[in-house]
Amino acid sequence: MEGTVEGHRDGHGFVLRDDGEASLYLAPQEMRAVLHRDRVRARIIRMDRKGRPEGRVVDILERRKAPIIGRLLHEGGHWLVAPEDRRFGQDILIPKNATANAQAGQVVAVELTEPASLHAQPVGRVAEVLGEIDDSGMEIEIAVRKYEVPHRFSPETLAQAAALPEKLRPVDRKNRIDLTDVPLVTIDGEDARDFDDAVYCEPFKRGRGKSAFTGWRLLVAIADVSHYVKPGEPLDADAYERATSVYFPRRVIPMLPEKLSNGLCSLNPLVERLSMVCDMIVGDDGAVDAYQFYPAVICSHARFTYTEVAAAITNTRGPEAQKNAALLPHLLHLHEAYRALLKQRALRGAMDFETTETQIVCDADGRIEKIVPRTRNDAHKLIEEAMLAANVCAADFIAQAEHPSLYRVHEGPTPEKRLTLQTYLRALGLGLHLSDTPTPQEMAAIAAATKDRPDAMQIHTMLLRAMQQAIYTPSNAGHFGLAYPAYTHFTSPIRRYPDLLVHRVIKALLGGKPKRYHLTLVDNLPPPPPLRKGGRIAPKPPKAATRELELWEQAGAHCSANERRADEASRDVEAWLKCRYMRDRLGEEFSGTVSAVAGFGLFVTLDALYVDGLVHITELGGEYYRFDEVRQELRGERTGVRYGVGTRVRVQVSRVDLDGRKIDFRMVREGEGDRLLAAGRPDRAHVQASAVDQLAAVQSADRVAKAARSRARQSTSGSKPKAAGKSAGKPAGKSGGRKRG
Repeated sequence: MEGTVEGHRDGHGFVLRDDGEASLYLAPQEMRAVLHRDRVRARIIRMDRKGRPEGRVVDILERRKAPIIGRLLHEGGHWLVAPEDRRFGQDILIPKNATANAQAGQVVAVELTEPASLHAQPVGRVAEVLGEIDDSGMEIEIAVRKYEVPHRFSPETLAQAAALPEKLRPVDRKNRIDLTDVPLVTIDGEDARDFDDAVYCEPFKRGRGKSAFTGWRLLVAIADVSHYVKPGEPLDADAYERATSVYFPRRVIPMLPEKLSNGLCSLNPLVERLSMVCDMIVGDDGAVDAYQFYPAVICSHARFTYTEVAAAITNTRGPEAQKNAALLPHLLHLHEAYRALLKQRALRGAMDFETTETQIVCDADGRIEKIVPRTRNDAHKLIEEAMLAANVCAADFIAQAEHPSLYRVHEGPTPEKRLTLQTYLRALGLGLHLSDTPTPQEMAAIAAATKDRPDAMQIHTMLLRAMQQAIYTPSNAGHFGLAYPAYTHFTSPIRRYPDLLVHRVIKALLGGKPKRYHLTLVDNLPPPPPLRKGGRIAPKPPKAATRELELWEQAGAHCSANERRADEASRDVEAWLKCRYMRDRLGEEFSGTVSAVAGFGLFVTLDALYVDGLVHITELGGEYYRFDEVRQELRGERTGVRYGVGTRVRVQVSRVDLDGRKIDFRMVREGEGDRLLAAGRPDRAHVQASAVDQLAAVQSADRVAKAARSRARQSTSGSKPKAAGKSAGKPAGKSGGRKRG
């Protein structure tokens, strides 16, 4: 079978099969001849004890072409580059005449000149010098190259963007409804720069007398990106390649050039803009009784922040309300429509987990100054509900017309995840029913019934883990989490390519064009890497009956894969910043909460800093802990002490690994320590400290002995480069580091 190699930081790897079957395990020896992201042909040579296939590489079909990012090192007279992405597993030899005058310790991009083999490590040349690891913004430069995020627009794209007009022309207004007198407004975060949606709401009454139908007329106007970005043009090619904007602290890599994303397509206040409008009638029960789509010209009457709107609708006599008195009635109507939409949300059984989102605040040098929680107020929620309603109308409009398009699909729990959740709930003795074909209503009922329990956080975490990831696909299977039979993305075409495709489809339907809508651009692009779900490759949708549907499937897989890539790159940068932030706090103690449990230890989130780290199982004290997979907890065999999700602990920052993006904690005091002392038991803090001291002494001795053996080998064998892997002699200073639905 054929597939793509995915390396693992521990030296082994996997072949992600093109046919969607279970991935093949590759032993470390097999990984010596290949690199992460190579395309290979492999065969199964055996099955392990659990029935999982182990493979052998038969042929290398395609070597990765993208540069590899890493630190340039000079060891034993030889130049090496240690890849930033540990999944590559091997250092790259650099001839001394191929260093591009880079200095030791600098971050560089390397192009391979000789591939890896069973008997030799790869050889390359420095293609780009990025700078010093401590340079401001270096973590972002590393991430965009490490995850191969396109970050430079082509000259053709920049030229096309520059040729676009600065303002609307008469030809742009043709066949559009003029809504410039309607007081639409944008409501976004304080740091938002592009505004792709504006909203307006007013009471609606149809009929006469007491039986007259009452409700609200809700308008959601979305930037008409499709008017400027046409299929097959350079702008479209670059937008498709990126598929999404990527958000980092202090920096955004946009899907579209700034002239479009922050200019022509952004619904900036008091300027006329082109938009696609979803015009809805929302009943007093929250149901959308009617809707229509049409192209329009709008003028946003104000740019509001969530904080301003929340203050105005909460206190209608306060300063924010008085400052915006002319628009306040429309904001209050929006809030009333939102409360009606909430009724339908409850009736559908849509899941709503209140989680703590955080925002990183950076200083002038790009380092973390503080991490603060994001508070979701009613302004956030009313915009979210308005966007959800517009997205559902778009999905319904396209489904009714039976036109190919991309849906945002979120399927229910897999049989394995469902069984794990059922077993977990039974172990807790909750008496809550979860059928063999779970429904959103069942999951929502469990969340609601347990929200006041002390272990609510643990239960809700398990419910979330039972969910699958949402993907883009032309095969509509509904949205499980939101409890919609059909759902798509329509509301963010500035930053998401699937939304742009949906706009094009709606326009085609409004214009009475034939149902066939070709994605000619997709024909010329390579297939995206397969997605993975819980260790397995996501199954492909059913085979398309036509070439057009095959192209839609390919576009959906491409957009889904690039969405994952953007998330991984953002998380990598945040992890690097947090590691750098915590490196200055080594030895400090903090209170925290266990956020996840594994067989090797506990993941703890610090209360004050909102940073996660690992307490390894060896740091839990002088006894044996057994991992209870059903209850998701560690239990001490002698004392019976349990650690589960939600357990309160106190920890000390013991180690920070910038290269691995890891933070290690040491347990200082358990939540029930005082109670154990009162019961006459020994103070476990002292037991832990003693165990840690002994472990540290052993590890220190091991390191000294290992270093001595290494020096002895070097003195007897000369300055020979290491065959593979990270060198033990690297400098100690080496370091590596919500958007609307």
